Amino acid sequence: MATLSLKVLDKDGNTLAVASGEDFVDLVYTAAYAEGDVIELQTSEKNIHINWQVDDAMQAAFVYVTDTVKYDIPFGEARISCSPKVFSGTRHYMYAKVAEPEEVKAYRNLALNPADQHKDVPCYPHATANVETRGESVFAAKNAIDGVRANLSHGEWPYESWGINRREDATMKLEFGRKIITDRIVFYTRSDFPHDNYWTELTVEFSDGSCETVPLKKTAAAQEYRFTKRVIDQLIIKNLKKSDEPSPFPALTQIEVYGYVRNEEEND
Repeated sequence: MATLSLKVLDKDGNTLAVASGEDFVDLVYTAAYAEGDVIELQTSEKNIHINWQVDDAMQAAFVYVTDTVKYDIPFGEARISCSPKVFSGTRHYMYAKVAEPEEVKAYRNLALNPADQHKDVPCYPHATANVETRGESVFAAKNAIDGVRANLSHGEWPYESWGINRREDATMKLEFGRKIITDRIVFYTRSDFPHDNYWTELTVEFSDGSCETVPLKKTAAAQEYRFTKRVIDQLIIKNLKKSDEPSPFPALTQIEVYGYVRNEEEND
């Protein structure tokens, strides 16, 4: 069993609330969050699969945790990429639970992490990019793995996306933190036409050194691409080819990477 601990800390590191338990912990915090507050998740075991919900108004996340995770409560501009219900009010519920073996083995979207953050964190999956439009939270790479597929507009939640600021060399990296086996990717490109453009194709570079060129089209619907199973721990999206339409603004609303966690017994 693993000992789990949840804490709410203020900007000076003082503990405002704390709870712990074996394989499961939940915490109720009965005060309004203040700027600088942090939710901290500690585990007695590192490199562990956890189901955790950082706020009762945010979808739970199946994550792989390699060390203590500190989740910064968003304020100001960082807030507009989140639902206005998240972290609001004076009554908050959060939990963390060690994943069951059946959950770890399940075929699922392994890119999903509504609790990803715009900083280096020991919590996976984790998305980063070499460019995010004007550095605004509504165009951060993490938005592409938050589970929100709304793509008929752009800007504040629920229309947050990964925006590339017109960069021809834009890339996004998606890290899984451990080996996974995948055979399917689904893209939701932003489709606020005519404001938006779209990509006709992109390249997915896998950590095993292989690549796939993925054709895309002008649609708000899911675009699925299947391929031979690969054992990877990360992938990079690159070589984004914009269509000839006049808008300079293609963007990615969501990427889903389907597969399962590789057992140590399985060969690469």
